[in-house]
Amino acid sequence: MDRDILIIGGGPGGLSTALHLDRIAPHLTPRILILEKAQYPRLKLCAGGLTVDAEFLLQQLGLDVSEIPHVDADTIHFDFEAKGLNIRMRDQHALRVIRRDEFDHWLAIKTREAGIEIREGITVKNIVPKSNEVIVETDHETFHAQIVVGADGSNGVTRRCIFPDEPVYTARVLEVITPTRGGREGAFFDFFPVPENIAGYVWDFPTQIKGEAMRCWGIYDTNLLASETRPQLKEPLAQEMKRRGFELNDYEIKGHPIRWFSPGNRMSVPRVLLVGDTVGADPIFGEGISIALGYGSLAAREISESLRRGEFSFKGYRRRVLQSALGQTLIARWFITNIVYPLKWKWFQILLWRIMKPVVIVIAWLFVLNWGKRMRAPTP
Repeated sequence: MDRDILIIGGGPGGLSTALHLDRIAPHLTPRILILEKAQYPRLKLCAGGLTVDAEFLLQQLGLDVSEIPHVDADTIHFDFEAKGLNIRMRDQHALRVIRRDEFDHWLAIKTREAGIEIREGITVKNIVPKSNEVIVETDHETFHAQIVVGADGSNGVTRRCIFPDEPVYTARVLEVITPTRGGREGAFFDFFPVPENIAGYVWDFPTQIKGEAMRCWGIYDTNLLASETRPQLKEPLAQEMKRRGFELNDYEIKGHPIRWFSPGNRMSVPRVLLVGDTVGADPIFGEGISIALGYGSLAAREISESLRRGEFSFKGYRRRVLQSALGQTLIARWFITNIVYPLKWKWFQILLWRIMKPVVIVIAWLFVLNWGKRMRAPTP
């Protein structure tokens, strides 16, 4: 065996799996190898919002995310046509925004400091699970491992190799960076595109690039209403930006898909398990960083127990995920997604975001937020 545990992908899901393994089973640390196809710091399209759950999970690992350049938003606005509800956190920011190239690079440094090897610039071509090993073919060499963790994202090779015919639930996203203008503060999520059959929202929140204050704009569409007539995805984004004094066509537009969670998603085969966007991100908002960190915690426990037993079917991994605090919030978010977006009528969206504000806040507090604090701490 080249390594007992081979992790494909050096983003939050893969790095979290390795760091949690180092915490709960430190004897496994020298037996882990992470393969990353790019070189850090590498470009990663992601709005970069860190929820309080992400920060709590990192704190459990002894990591201080404030070391990374960031911008804090004290208030999150959930609106329909610029009116709605505002959420603030007592004595702390509501949302911390980082750049993914800086965040992933920082997390990779922390992983290496823990003694875990990461090899960059290696592209995985094929993954072949066998009864006694997993063969991983790359553009450099062929690896042999007892266990493989697929952490290579929405378009990763791992899922395509082990589930070639499985249906995919994929959202579409556009993202734009502009200068800051007009003193606009806080993070804004506006669901005005829903009646136009775009099952998502337009966002606008602060960010920074190399210390310079900027704004991150974007639009997220779950594709739940893809069978209906709808405008080009960039049209609602252009409309909102123009309302704020920006012309979308003056800026570079970048797009990427997001695989989102469904309770029926398969998560493993013998000797191979999946984490992060490879399993599925939050379907409501497409939020993936905290979700990936949570998957890493669960995968690490599954791997540690499998190695102790000498049994690698991973039959219990899906149940472990679904019964965890992470799984419970993902199921709740999936359920809410399938209510909030298909009920696309304007009157319902006004009712939801403007009139039923107390109900929405209670549901969010109980079923969507604060799941990180219920995750098991990574102790041996």
